[in-house]
Amino acid sequence: MKKSFIYAFLCTLFLVSCKKEIEKISDTFKDTVSSSEVQEAEKDSIKKDSVPVVKKESVPPVMQENGFYNAFVLPKDKKMRDSIYAEYSKKYSVGERTAILALNRLDSKSKWNADTLVVPAKIDTTLMAYSPFPMQLDVLSGVKKFVIFSYPIQAFGVYSNGSLVKWGPTSMGKKAAQTTRGLTFANWKKELAISTVSSEWKLPYNFNIHNLGGIGWHEYTLPGYPASHSCLRLLRKDAKWLYSYADTWILNPGGATTKARGTAVMVFGDYKWGGRKPWRKLLDDPNANNISVEELTKLLEPEVPKMLKEQSNREKVADSIKAARAAATPIQNEKPIEPQSN
Repeated sequence: MKKSFIYAFLCTLFLVSCKKEIEKISDTFKDTVSSSEVQEAEKDSIKKDSVPVVKKESVPPVMQENGFYNAFVLPKDKKMRDSIYAEYSKKYSVGERTAILALNRLDSKSKWNADTLVVPAKIDTTLMAYSPFPMQLDVLSGVKKFVIFSYPIQAFGVYSNGSLVKWGPTSMGKKAAQTTRGLTFANWKKELAISTVSSEWKLPYNFNIHNLGGIGWHEYTLPGYPASHSCLRLLRKDAKWLYSYADTWILNPGGATTKARGTAVMVFGDYKWGGRKPWRKLLDDPNANNISVEELTKLLEPEVPKMLKEQSNREKVADSIKAARAAATPIQNEKPIEPQSN
């Protein structure tokens, strides 16, 4: 009986020990699985965290209204730009869009060059309401025709007897090939010239102002900054207008020397390379690009006597040529003198 009790006790002890060992193994297995799951979860977390989150470009407000001039902000994404330009085209007429681009020194081919367009609250398609040039310059009252180009603001102005009759955008010589400054005079013109830099460059309504340097104004792309090889780029309508407006030189017989000079032209100032585009400053101050009467008077006053001298000489030469042509031309429909009879 005693032996049976001892045997039963030992069996019970063995079973309890086995159960604990099994539980220990089970717990160890669970811990291993749990640890493995945690590691996998951590890996997944790392993978998810390491994948960059691509944020879609938010659509900016179509127009940021500042007052006299507003900012038309364009997104970088081309599809979004196309969408915004579609709305832009609906809102503004062709003439208004041309005026807006002109204020930003752009043509229609280069509209993608800007990330922001300066847009006037009220659009004047003649641009005269936004002129940076004074409307009247008394110092030029005796000068019949005068064309001026401002490097700092990339703009040209035209004066007749001191009154501003036109202004517009230009793209002048880039930093490595800047346009010659100072007073000069219009020389020859050609409706379609070929560039001396590249025969592939066609230059409509070219008007030369530096014969030896091959510099002149003409129609060509306006990208929104000085980009030419020394010439003065214009919109087609402006190049065509100036082509008819300005006077050419008059050469002596044989064409080797100049008998009279053409319209007076002035190029002045310096562009702030790498700085903020001057017309963008209009968003902060509507008068930011304005050139004062005092500044231009100081610039032009020393040159006016030369302008008047060349103007007077040209008028005399032109008059003498007209007189010579008239004398050489037989009078039409003149009746012969009848002999008198006695």
